[in-house]
Amino acid sequence: MELYGLLLVISTFLLATYIFHEISNTVFIKKKNLPPGPFGLPLIGSLITIRHRTHQSLAKLAKTYGPLMTIKLGFINVVVASSAEMAKEILQKHDVEFVGRSIPDAVTAEKGYELALPWLPTGPQWRKLRKIFNSHIFMEQKLDSLRHLRHDVVKTMVERVVEAQECGKAMYIGGIVFSTVMKLLSKMLFSADMLDPASDAMKELQVLNTNIMELVAKPNLVDYFPFLRPFDPQGIRRKIRVSYNRWHELIDDMIDQRMKRRRATSERSGDVLDVLLDYTEHEGPDGLTRLDVKLLIAEIFIAGTDTSITTVEWVMAELLHNPTILSKTKQELSEIITPGGIVQEQDIARLPYLTAVIKETMRMHQTSPLLLPHQAEQDVEIQGYTIPKHTQIWVNSWSISRDATYWEKPTCFMPERFLDVDIDFRGNDFRFTPFSAGRRICPGMNLALRIVPLIVVNLVKTFDWKLPNGMAPEDMDMTEKYGATLHKAEPLVAIPVRITT
Repeated sequence: MELYGLLLVISTFLLATYIFHEISNTVFIKKKNLPPGPFGLPLIGSLITIRHRTHQSLAKLAKTYGPLMTIKLGFINVVVASSAEMAKEILQKHDVEFVGRSIPDAVTAEKGYELALPWLPTGPQWRKLRKIFNSHIFMEQKLDSLRHLRHDVVKTMVERVVEAQECGKAMYIGGIVFSTVMKLLSKMLFSADMLDPASDAMKELQVLNTNIMELVAKPNLVDYFPFLRPFDPQGIRRKIRVSYNRWHELIDDMIDQRMKRRRATSERSGDVLDVLLDYTEHEGPDGLTRLDVKLLIAEIFIAGTDTSITTVEWVMAELLHNPTILSKTKQELSEIITPGGIVQEQDIARLPYLTAVIKETMRMHQTSPLLLPHQAEQDVEIQGYTIPKHTQIWVNSWSISRDATYWEKPTCFMPERFLDVDIDFRGNDFRFTPFSAGRRICPGMNLALRIVPLIVVNLVKTFDWKLPNGMAPEDMDMTEKYGATLHKAEPLVAIPVRITT
């Protein structure tokens, strides 16, 4: 009887909550002139409609309801922008009003998440952290001074691929790119390798990253029915906490080692960790806590590796899927780059076709199909509609980058569209925002624009690549796996063949 009584209480509570919500929502919608959108089912709204490949489902709905639509997801109203014009309204014209963040419940499992740069409100602490990123970590002059590190790391990557080629091994492209980017970031941040690239521990880190990115993006009932937050019904917060805690343990170890060395000697490495620890010695508004340092480092590793891996894997997949385009890329390399050694960063500016291939990949396979969710800080009027304070705002950049209004044959992979044209991807052309735009633009953009081309050009120049088991290019699985970043559903596996000329 006790169980039945409990179920009755819970059912009554849910029903009462639902009735109250529906009445409130009806009054709210009548009072506020929201953009149009599907009404959805009682209680759950349109959750079933968009549960798989959310970005694609929203793109289909936008064809019916327009480029600015309201979609009801459980108890939450979300306004979705699906055109370049609407993206500009949100990310540029009303940037200040929409600068807030809607924080996924999964993220709250990380200790101190509310102090992490992606989720901080744009107040003094946010501005301080952005300044540190822009002045000491991702400033162009600083990155240029570390060019030799990137060359050394890529040389090591090529040597590892050569070893696999000599053994006739097929390689997971994502795996070799992950260890390469991890090695590079470790040298930038710590002046040392965090882990052996071929070790089991490195594989563990890749699993940790994958878990975090997948669980953050996994549809979570708590995000749509906030009263469920204490129960964590899908266990998402519990599962992701394990990965966050492990990352923090590793970073704590690196900080402890450095602090011990700093106490023993006045010498400084001048790397990112030393710069951040210097800030911990400041008092007042300019200082950082140890937790601030950990969160910054974790953000660089987790977000920086995943987006770079995803982009490189898609570039290589598209090249293998389109042999004619691969041939043109190799032809450009043979005409411009001297044989022998690795291609260096400064050479990439002389490779317009390769650059166009990478841009076309970023258009076709946006790493973040729905830009990190914004939130209205106040009521905002757009195109005659009212978007109320606290409303979540999603920009469907995937839909925009495949819209025939802006792109000829948008579903075709055509690098030529980026030749001899100035299509900006640094947040000024809202047809193409792989790094977002406005004051929330990705702070790691300058680093990504160096890492990705350097890895790709050396994989393409140094090796031919065969698909395993005699697979033909046209038989490749090019479908996407929806998540915080758009991974390839079937990880790319290829066999390197050394070019001897």
